[in-house]
Amino acid sequence: MGKVTGFMEYERLEEGYKPVPERLKHYKEFVVGLDDSQAKVQAARCMDCGTPFCNSGCPVNNIIPDFNDLVYQADWKNAITVLHSTNNFPEFTGRICPAPCEAACTLNVNGEAVGIKSIEHAIIDKAWAEGWVQPQPARIKTGKKVAVVGSGPAGMAAAQQLARAGHDVTLFEKNDRVGGLLRYGIPDFKMEKSHIDRRVEQMKAEGVVFRTGVMVGELPKDSKVTNWAKETITPEQLQKDFDAVLLTGGSEQSRDLPVPGRDLDGIHFAMEFLPQQNKVNAGDKLKGQLRADGKHVIVIGGGDTGSDCVGTSNRHGAVSVTQFEVMPQPPEVENKPLVWPYWPLKLRTSSSHEEGCTREFAISTKAFKGEKGKVTGLTTVHVEMKDGKLVEIPGTEKDYKADMVLLAMGFVNPVASILDGFGVEKDARGNAKASTDFTGGYVTNVPKVFVAGDMRRGQSLVVWAIREGRQAARSVDEFLMGFSDLPR
Repeated sequence: MGKVTGFMEYERLEEGYKPVPERLKHYKEFVVGLDDSQAKVQAARCMDCGTPFCNSGCPVNNIIPDFNDLVYQADWKNAITVLHSTNNFPEFTGRICPAPCEAACTLNVNGEAVGIKSIEHAIIDKAWAEGWVQPQPARIKTGKKVAVVGSGPAGMAAAQQLARAGHDVTLFEKNDRVGGLLRYGIPDFKMEKSHIDRRVEQMKAEGVVFRTGVMVGELPKDSKVTNWAKETITPEQLQKDFDAVLLTGGSEQSRDLPVPGRDLDGIHFAMEFLPQQNKVNAGDKLKGQLRADGKHVIVIGGGDTGSDCVGTSNRHGAVSVTQFEVMPQPPEVENKPLVWPYWPLKLRTSSSHEEGCTREFAISTKAFKGEKGKVTGLTTVHVEMKDGKLVEIPGTEKDYKADMVLLAMGFVNPVASILDGFGVEKDARGNAKASTDFTGGYVTNVPKVFVAGDMRRGQSLVVWAIREGRQAARSVDEFLMGFSDLPR
């Protein structure tokens, strides 16, 4: 694949970033992708390695050596055909996937992996520019009606696959725009929402009906989950009106931090903070938007959501941004002989961190402090791992100033009331219980109700959501028709 000696001749080439002072002035994407010639050189590095671990490292099992070779041969049109055969939305994954395929690349054993993600990014952007991404409506309609609840990447992928199989698909979304956490979780500077919008137009042309602002079931009255619904449909009505229902909502219940002072004003979940800015970017007017202007911001949680809070706070004009991670700082370079081809534990520095952020590791928050009901700071202590547990280190207590605290410690499970409304059985973690078996996969205990994505597997990656949406679509199609030609 690629050039036989390419991996010996060419170095890995990273995508570039626009300068920090420039990109902090706006919420647009700032990644400088590879041009055609750069993508060809990077694709030339793909080895004829016999067993391409990148395929299995990729959750959607992209046929990576094949599209790399096609890019090297400048056959871009066939490259997008190969890419689309396994991935409905490579413009999403080409921007925000952490690229487990690259961790599994054979070159990564003792060198630098092929820039698979950057090649994928280049293929799909060229495909859109050349007009190669067109609707693929079904030639024959089945007359079967399917409701997909939740319009994130799992729901979008499932809806597109089912529509192409000939079913009448209605996609329900509780918020005012399609995309789920892609729309109201991922900041625009990581992925502009025009990428979602043009896929929506494609899917409409394929027959998918979108119903936004519709809440299926009920949220608890005290729920902090983003909900801009204007109407409600009961689970019973949905089961009555459709031949199959596929639940693809997110794992939206944020992990809380119940320490003294938690009720102070100025302490918010990340998913209260981030959706508001995306809504403003879309042109909406919000009263009382949560903003970090002129504030000392502390982000609790060292993952991607925390990083997104860092980038957004810096664009607001925060005085300082500090990010806490309770786990010890990982090594800067992974032990490749030990971990390859699996996803390694190592220090990851995002573009948001580079824009300005102090990072603290092995630190735990003991209490929040405040005056007149508003948070003014917090008390921390350093921790260490002993016998598999994090324990406090005596004498390491420290106070930090904070005008705003953002909790970005992940998500524990989907909202229980939604699953309960359908009567869906849950596993020990509170997720919907369903297998991923080839036959009967993604089926719940409730007749004709299926589940996929974060609602089934828990908080995960966009690429895993796409995989589950595609596989669940095949299971639904098989349930409705007795067989399925959809790929798994």
